[in-house]
Amino acid sequence: MRSSESRIATLHLVTSETARRLTAARAGAGIGTALQALILAGLAVFYVVEMIEGATDDLTRAATSTVLILVFAVLLAVVARGWHRGADWPRTPTLLWNVLLLPVAWSLYQADRPLVGLGVAALALSTAAASLAVPPRGPIDHDTTDDTRV
Repeated sequence: MRSSESRIATLHLVTSETARRLTAARAGAGIGTALQALILAGLAVFYVVEMIEGATDDLTRAATSTVLILVFAVLLAVVARGWHRGADWPRTPTLLWNVLLLPVAWSLYQADRPLVGLGVAALALSTAAASLAVPPRGPIDHDTTDDTRV
C-alpha cells in the first residue's frame, strides 16, 4: 500500500512540475509574440508620423509599408491571443515567423545596426525556444484499419 501511495505522490509531483513548465513556456511564447506585435504596431505609427510630417520621399511606398506592417501586427496579435487561450495552433506560425526574423536580424547587424539586429535575434530566438518547449497536446491518431475492402 505504501508503495502505491509514493508512486501517486511522485506522479503528482512530476505532473505539477510539467504543468508549471508548460505554463511558463506558453506564457513566454505568448509574451514574445505579443511584444513583436506591439513593436510592429509602433513601427506602423512611425511610418504614419513620417507621412504626416512629409519626411518620406515616396508616399505610396510608405503607405503600402504601413498597411503591410499593420497586417502582420494584427496577425501576430491573433497568435499571441491563441497562446493566451491555451490553443495548440499558435506553435507553427510562431516558429515560422521567428525563423524568418533571423535573416532580418542578420541584415540589420550587417547594415551598421548591430544592437537592433541583436535585439531582433534575441527576441526571435527566445520566442521560438519558448514555443518549441510547448509540446503538441498529443499524437495524431492515424487510423490503421483498412477501410478499402469491399
